[in-house]
Amino acid sequence: MKIGILSFRSLNAKASKEELRILKDAREKGHTVRIFRSQRFQMVYAEKQPWLLYDGKPLPKYDIFIIRPSILSNASLYISLVEQMAMTGILLFNRHDAILKTKNKIKTMQILNNYGIPIPKTVIVKNGNDVAQAAKIVGGFPLIVKEPFGSFGNGVTIIESMRALKSFLRWDKPMYLFQEYVKHSKGKDFRIFVINGHVVGSMMRSAKKGEFRSNIELGGKGGPADITEEESAIAVRCVQALDLHYGGVDLMRGKDGPVVLEVNSNPGFKALEESTGANIAGAIVDYAVDFAVQHQKQTSLK
Repeated sequence: MKIGILSFRSLNAKASKEELRILKDAREKGHTVRIFRSQRFQMVYAEKQPWLLYDGKPLPKYDIFIIRPSILSNASLYISLVEQMAMTGILLFNRHDAILKTKNKIKTMQILNNYGIPIPKTVIVKNGNDVAQAAKIVGGFPLIVKEPFGSFGNGVTIIESMRALKSFLRWDKPMYLFQEYVKHSKGKDFRIFVINGHVVGSMMRSAKKGEFRSNIELGGKGGPADITEEESAIAVRCVQALDLHYGGVDLMRGKDGPVVLEVNSNPGFKALEESTGANIAGAIVDYAVDFAVQHQKQTSLK
């Protein structure tokens, strides 16, 4: 199988550890695999159908591309490359429309809420006149303020008082998400990795002292976790609701049960592998290959 890995990291940066893990595992299994950098693509609109160049040459044919969209802003602009790949007939793992749903926190909350998946109380605020009411709806202080886009804990702040909240908000931003602070979790949450409807690994993350966010990138620590059947089912439903082939679900245990904080289409898994021994890279490769094989069989029958 010929497998491409699409990386959105800067050309000045090395491939991520997750991308290199996928590369290594795929090669060990006998596949031909290569990491492609998004900035080295050229999208061409000179014929009846759009096409792609890579370093000025036609893109070689690959059976499937595993997408690693490490994008923090202007997602719709950058993901247009993934959409063009789909338009040229390239098989993708994940697709562009699913990625866009997860990059927009508001869209994610809309979909999860529509499917009855438990989330913290959330209010979208667009102007200063709605601040007091929104804070009351989410349960008062402390509360969480999020920007619509961001990852790795960026754009997420805990606010302790109305005075601090009004000082923090800047209305050059189009909107904010006010969200209930899940006190019962005590700085701990769970990262659950789902691929094609199956949980393939999970870990508990604990925030470092003085920090409320448990993200590994912000100093949080990961460790093995025993998740419940309910938590596993919720994570699978999240990934399915957002039309993802694979995704990472961040979940907290509230006083009334689990609540979903976020769903990631570019989930990190280095810490998960290190703390639990799970082979997440291998699972991604195996399911991507199976997906490509099934696609080839269906295509041959048409």
